[in-house]
Amino acid sequence: MQNKQGIIFDMDGLMFDTETLYYKATQEVADKMGFSYNFATYEKYIGVSDEEVWQAYHEMYDPLYGQQAVNEFINESFERAVELFEAGAADVKPGLKELLHYLEEKKIQCCVASSNQRKIIDILLEKNHLSEAFSHVVSFENVKKAKPDPEIFEKAAARFPFSKEELLILEDSNNGVLAADQAGIDVIMIPDLITPTPAIKEKTITILPTLNEVFSTLEK
Repeated sequence: MQNKQGIIFDMDGLMFDTETLYYKATQEVADKMGFSYNFATYEKYIGVSDEEVWQAYHEMYDPLYGQQAVNEFINESFERAVELFEAGAADVKPGLKELLHYLEEKKIQCCVASSNQRKIIDILLEKNHLSEAFSHVVSFENVKKAKPDPEIFEKAAARFPFSKEELLILEDSNNGVLAADQAGIDVIMIPDLITPTPAIKEKTITILPTLNEVFSTLEK
C-alpha cells in the first residue's frame, strides 16, 4: 500500500471517542425528561446521519410524548453533547496523533469526511490542536445523502489531485465501509462500538484494533 498519497478519515468513533459522549448526553436528557431510552436504542443509529436519527426519534417518541417534547429532547441532547466536546471530554483515539505525524513526514495528505456538522468537527479538531493536520474537510453540510451512500467519499476524493487507487479511507462503522466500497476506494476498518459482520469484513482491506496498526499496513 505504499502508493497511497491521500488518506480520508471518518471522525466519530475513529479519531475521537465521541460515540460514548453522544450516548451520555442523550441518556442524561432522556432521564431528565422521562423518555424511555437506553444504549440499545442509541446503538441502532451509530454511523447514521443526524437527520435520520432525529426522524427516527420522532417516529418512536411523538406518539408517546408529543412532537414538541421530542424536539426539546433532540435539541437539549445536542447542546449537552456540544458542552462536553467544548470541555475537552472527547478522548483522542489511540494512535491518531502518531499516525498523523507519520503521514506528515511521508507528505501524505489527509482529509476528514464526517457526517457530523462542521461546527462539531471544528470544535474537536481545534480542542486537540489537529486542524492543521487536515488539508480538507467534508461535512454534513456538503452532502445530500448520508452513508452508506458514497457521496461524502466521492466529494472527499475530488478534493485530492490523486486517483482513487492512490487514496485510502479509515472507517469505524459498517455504513462507512459500505460507502467506501460503493465509492470504489480502499478502506481499512478500525471498529469502535459495532462489531463488523462477515459481509462487511469482505469489503475491507483489513480490520485493525487501533490506529496504531495502520503504520505497518501502509508500509506493505
